[in-house]
Amino acid sequence: MMITFSPTSSAALQAPPSPDVSIVVPIYNEVQDLPDLVARIGAAMAQQPLTFELLAVDDGSTDGSRARLRELAADARYSPWLRAVFMARNYGKASALQAGFDRVRGHYVVTIDADLQNEPEDILPMLARLEADPDIDMVSGWRQNRKESELARKFPSRIANRLISRVTGVQLHDYGCALKAYRQPIINRIHLYGELHRFIPSLARDAGARNIVEVPVRDYARQHGVSKYAGIDRAFRVILDLILVAFFMRYRQRPLHAFGGLGLWLAVPGALALTYLLACKIAGQSIGGRPLLLIGVMLLLMGAQFIVAGLLGEILTRTYHEAGGAPQFYAQDYAAPAVADGDGEIKLADQARIP
Repeated sequence: MMITFSPTSSAALQAPPSPDVSIVVPIYNEVQDLPDLVARIGAAMAQQPLTFELLAVDDGSTDGSRARLRELAADARYSPWLRAVFMARNYGKASALQAGFDRVRGHYVVTIDADLQNEPEDILPMLARLEADPDIDMVSGWRQNRKESELARKFPSRIANRLISRVTGVQLHDYGCALKAYRQPIINRIHLYGELHRFIPSLARDAGARNIVEVPVRDYARQHGVSKYAGIDRAFRVILDLILVAFFMRYRQRPLHAFGGLGLWLAVPGALALTYLLACKIAGQSIGGRPLLLIGVMLLLMGAQFIVAGLLGEILTRTYHEAGGAPQFYAQDYAAPAVADGDGEIKLADQARIP
């Protein structure tokens, strides 16, 4: 059978006009929630005049989510605005979000989880705030009535939110809420990897966000699947990532000031101690058995190591800014297969229009 293209096929290969809103949803083993999620987002966005696209990023699911997402992307009801992206394997939520951020085309970018614990209709007041006030660069959701155990999740989250706000200077009540809305220039300056998705508001402030506001959003109990963030080890990871974010916000452009400053605080007392012992030695006193000798040498060596670490950090910073960084993940956009019409010709399906 000969493969031909209709006259409109060349136009179909061209990218459609950029939408007003890009919604990014990271997905990992949420096969039961996907149909309802896509339908509810479509119904919510139909209530307002802005055009939109939904970027559904499957992060290496193993429960059939990829196949279900293919079906939804090929469905004529959703294909005009649903874009499916498949990660090569499970890289983590931060990388899945970044894969979506790299593909957004909207003036506004919204993030929401796939577990339906957030209400898609709550996207509308967030967009309204961004539309009404040009000085607001980010709107973050605040789950005031969380449907979770007080001891297991809510109390630790309160402590974490206060700690993150104190360290980063970005005062929010709910860092863990996935429902957020941004202006695209802020998203373009954010680069996620590891588990930094928890600190997007702080990274947004570091990327130049002027005003970050919170709006109350609804919260529902999970109906299907299991939480991906259970376990006490989550608290330790948050602390370590917080140290990393705090370092980036203050010393990313000047690592020598961080390591070198700590090195000087160690090296100077060590040098003074050794200078004192040298004077004692010249005066004829024995210094070989004094603990101060060992302390002075240790402080001086540790200080020198921190200063050298700062210099190496400066070299790495210069290399990063001059040569660029390596990709953190590999992902591929999905296009629905071509379909044959009644005349035996193969025409491109709607999803082939996705760039």
